[in-house]
Amino acid sequence: MRTFSPPSEVSFYGGMISETDPLNPSQIMHLGFEKNDTFACLKFMHRVSLFLLFIIFLAIGTSAQRSSEIGLSGGGSYYLGELNPGKPFMNTKPAFGIFYRRNLNSRLAWQLHGFRGTLKGADNTASYFTDRKLNFEAKVTEIAAQFEVNFFDYFIGSQRYKLSPYIFGGVGVFMFKPTGIINGTKYELRPMGTEGQGTTGGPKQYKLTQISFPLGIGVKYSLSRYIGLGMEWGMRKTVTDYIDDISTSYYRDLAGKTPADVTLAELASDPTLSHNTGMQRGNSKNKDWYSFAMISISFKFRLFEKEKCLDQKKYRSPKNKSARN
Repeated sequence: MRTFSPPSEVSFYGGMISETDPLNPSQIMHLGFEKNDTFACLKFMHRVSLFLLFIIFLAIGTSAQRSSEIGLSGGGSYYLGELNPGKPFMNTKPAFGIFYRRNLNSRLAWQLHGFRGTLKGADNTASYFTDRKLNFEAKVTEIAAQFEVNFFDYFIGSQRYKLSPYIFGGVGVFMFKPTGIINGTKYELRPMGTEGQGTTGGPKQYKLTQISFPLGIGVKYSLSRYIGLGMEWGMRKTVTDYIDDISTSYYRDLAGKTPADVTLAELASDPTLSHNTGMQRGNSKNKDWYSFAMISISFKFRLFEKEKCLDQKKYRSPKNKSARN
């Protein structure tokens, strides 16, 4: 049984463990410590995205042909948190969405999108805390705006600039509602107050609408004069630790009790009935993340703008040069 002893704690993404915890080395290698390469990479991507956003604002006035796109996306979604501290693409579920993209020039664009996916996690699949046996699933709906920086010149319809990787960053709002399986039946977890929310002296209920910060990479390809294809993978940094309904500590002394002795809400909080008040259930210092990995198709259109030939603007043949001379 894990004990809550602050002086001897070692911090990891999904919670706390004590120095006396009976974990073998193979478990410790996968607990997602601060040195974990996955999260070090995410922190680096976040800083790079902020820097690129600054560059975007400086370059926003660049003169160039402008165009718009509307498109459809499909792919998968997953989450990182207490029930999956550090394994990207674990429990990936189908996702879909629509988007509008405004191309400011051949290097810069902004996008507004709406994505819908499913986030899922469970102790029995992650195998980090076998004595906890918590699980969750949540439908997530995201509305976000993001800026994109193409590594190379790119626009749909070009024969010369038809492929480019890109990086993006932005801000969005997402809605979620965690559910859990208890004795074979699915229940909403938030109304149960699994960490004492709503009780006297307990924490406040968390909100089901939160802010997120998308950041990631992708690639664009011009398929024809009016059609483009794309692939992107983006992480979402959030400001909540309750996507999975797990954040702090147990709030009831349930160790040694039987299912007949407890309420449904108490069983949702501690399915193994092996923990007491104050024992660590999650780690509120690290917020939850989620991700969308999508493939897209988009269609270019113009409303009041005359199309220019950027291929000629970027490159002039020897024949055209001699004609000018």
